[in-house]
Amino acid sequence: MTSLLTTVLDASPHLAPLAQPSGVPDVGGGEAPPGAEGLLTVLKWVAWSVTALCVAGIFGVAARMAVDHSRGGGREHARGLGMVLGACLLVGSASGIVGALV
Repeated sequence: MTSLLTTVLDASPHLAPLAQPSGVPDVGGGEAPPGAEGLLTVLKWVAWSVTALCVAGIFGVAARMAVDHSRGGGREHARGLGMVLGACLLVGSASGIVGALV
């Protein structure tokens, strides 16, 4: 028993740093890996394309509403406009959402 106690006491200075919690590591600001420029270019193209599609979606719904109004149609396009505006809201807030999660 005394030899075990002596061994633990001798090893305790070496084990003390392991027993203390280290906390969350600081990863800093981060750095893009080599060759990431191409991926970032593609992501910018996708973001631009999706924004253009949102604008085109609004124009499409407006055109359908105008055609139906000239034919005496009702208000069936409110759902379509709501979906397009919801998509626009999601696209516009995507970078903020990702920034909050990362």
